[in-house]
Amino acid sequence: MKAGGDRAAVEHLRELARRRTVREEERRYLVDGPILVASALRSDALVHGVYVEVGRHEAIVDEASAAGVRVHVLPPGAIARFKATDVVTPQGIVAVTAMPDTRVSDAVDAAESGVVLVLCGLSDPGNAGTMLRMAEASGVSGVLFCDGSVDPFAPKCVRASAGSIFHVLVVSGGVPVQVLEAMGGRGVQRLGTDARRGKPYDEVDLTGSFALVLGNESHGLPPELADHLDGWVHVPMAGDVESLNVAMAASVICFDAARQRRGVR
Repeated sequence: MKAGGDRAAVEHLRELARRRTVREEERRYLVDGPILVASALRSDALVHGVYVEVGRHEAIVDEASAAGVRVHVLPPGAIARFKATDVVTPQGIVAVTAMPDTRVSDAVDAAESGVVLVLCGLSDPGNAGTMLRMAEASGVSGVLFCDGSVDPFAPKCVRASAGSIFHVLVVSGGVPVQVLEAMGGRGVQRLGTDARRGKPYDEVDLTGSFALVLGNESHGLPPELADHLDGWVHVPMAGDVESLNVAMAASVICFDAARQRRGVR
């Protein structure tokens, strides 16, 4: 590699991939692999630069250049050798993309006219990315990652979203109690999720706007949020199963909300 230049660039990519504080300070995140890089280029996301190993992914390089995105050519194997991403076998191309300029108030606004997921303490980036993918597919208006939740722009979450992170309103921040109070003040129905508590999802009217509030994979929603909810909903289960994966439960409820909406059109 060229002394200083290329190596410094790859080391910066590694910092973006591994440190949330760097991502938040720079308001940028890493997109890894040809499919996601191409998806970012074809979306409204602001791509600051594409980093590609020489001789690879020429069609995407051409697309980036045509879009006016700067392309940085790296020596063969540089991304893997200097561990610029968190994957074991990187595919030789990454992009640096700007985080969207979204605020908690945007999620509150979206909840007034649609469905918004409010995540409180969600910790697994794979689950988070799956929820983003599901949100786009089911017509959810936005996903709010409250304080204490996983970073939606962590590389594993971005990959698990399969590109949906570029198409769904994603907001990071906000104290859960304050977020729910703000939504309640705007007349948004706030539904907490629990393995057994409240009504079965198919007995709840989901045709209006609402916020679906989901908690930690192991511990669920914090008890202090109960007074800031308008009701509870659960997915009935057979057998001895104690609970569903949080992303699976959210999917069942959100797709039923989409089904109910189709029925009232």
